[in-house]
Amino acid sequence: MLKKFFPDHYYESIYDIDLFHLREDGIKGFILDLDNTIVARNSSTVSDDLKHWLDLLKEHDIEACILSNNWKQRVSSIAEQVELPLVARAAKPRKGAFKRALDVLGTGKEETVVVGDQIFTDVFGGNIAGLRTILVMPMSNHDGIHTKFLRHLERLVMKRWQKCGVQG
Repeated sequence: MLKKFFPDHYYESIYDIDLFHLREDGIKGFILDLDNTIVARNSSTVSDDLKHWLDLLKEHDIEACILSNNWKQRVSSIAEQVELPLVARAAKPRKGAFKRALDVLGTGKEETVVVGDQIFTDVFGGNIAGLRTILVMPMSNHDGIHTKFLRHLERLVMKRWQKCGVQG
């Protein structure tokens, strides 16, 4: 059961993800978390680095979709800036949220990866939906109250999976 909380890969940031390797491995779609994964939680604008990284995804023929538990107004603002489709108020970690993102992307489970900064929503949800998962470090330490509580629990899980050899 604890394995459902283990990501397939772990990186410091999205910019460290080996896109070439994933594409060679058949990945055609990225389900991206929003807050603290592709933009800082307290930010309403996207960086040039993110725009460049998303251009690299396109160069590797990888589609992307934003999947967020946040309200549509916030998610829409960011999605419009980077011209990505979105699923807002997703209710992660429920499987249905990830199914909706797969439908938006038009990709199958075996060719899609979930990228996020939280174990209990992004990794656990992606794993129970049968997807590959990548955990990245949060971009900032600004979190909602419920997320701050979960970060303490995440540290315990991370210690456990690091002993099991989860790698980048």
